[in-house]
Amino acid sequence: MPELPLGGGTLRLLAERAAFLPTCGMLLVADAHLGKAASFRRLGVPVPEATTQGTLARLDAALAASGARGIVFLGDLLHSAHGRAAGTLEAFARWRRGRAALDLVLVRGNHDDRAGDPPPEWGVRCVDEPFELDGLPGLALCHHPEPHPGCYVLAGHVHPAASLGGRGPGRLRLPCFHFGADVGVLPAFGEFTGSRVLPRAPGDRVFVIAGDAVREVAAPAGLPRPGVALNCAP
Repeated sequence: MPELPLGGGTLRLLAERAAFLPTCGMLLVADAHLGKAASFRRLGVPVPEATTQGTLARLDAALAASGARGIVFLGDLLHSAHGRAAGTLEAFARWRRGRAALDLVLVRGNHDDRAGDPPPEWGVRCVDEPFELDGLPGLALCHHPEPHPGCYVLAGHVHPAASLGGRGPGRLRLPCFHFGADVGVLPAFGEFTGSRVLPRAPGDRVFVIAGDAVREVAAPAGLPRPGVALNCAP
């Protein structure tokens, strides 16, 4: 799995649509949007079932792959107040009871403002952005991908994707990690989320998730080869 230098440590990119900070043992997850499908069903929109279970299964896979001791959710853990269906809330509470030792932190995003903080029984500590972890000074964990002076920002919010294969029916759209000079954006983690292809500036680095692999995408013709170093002071 790819690793990028980050201050005095590294950032490990996982095919489970998450990133891992080995220095502090924390998994980073953006835009889980739990309850989104339930919200749509309440509005009469036919959408897939069991998306919460799929998201929780991917969380377990990411924890197993990384050995993380905790998770920082980079905003939008819950999709909306309408998504706080009994089944959604109990599914996460049951998952949490089986993993009581995990340190869970939510950096509030725009959907969290509307949905409200998670129930107390979820055992999630809620903070506002920017959030800093002990041992990684100069790294700001946020929901919105906006620069913060003196910090490298890791965020979510925009559900980044990359478009591959030129034009026409053979074109692929894959979730990706997108790193600029001062801000890096993680892919949406949830089972039922859209995506957006971000403009690529000179030097940006983009890593797509294709099945169980994470692969760097070469810069398009006309842009220099990827050369971004994460601007996070050790």
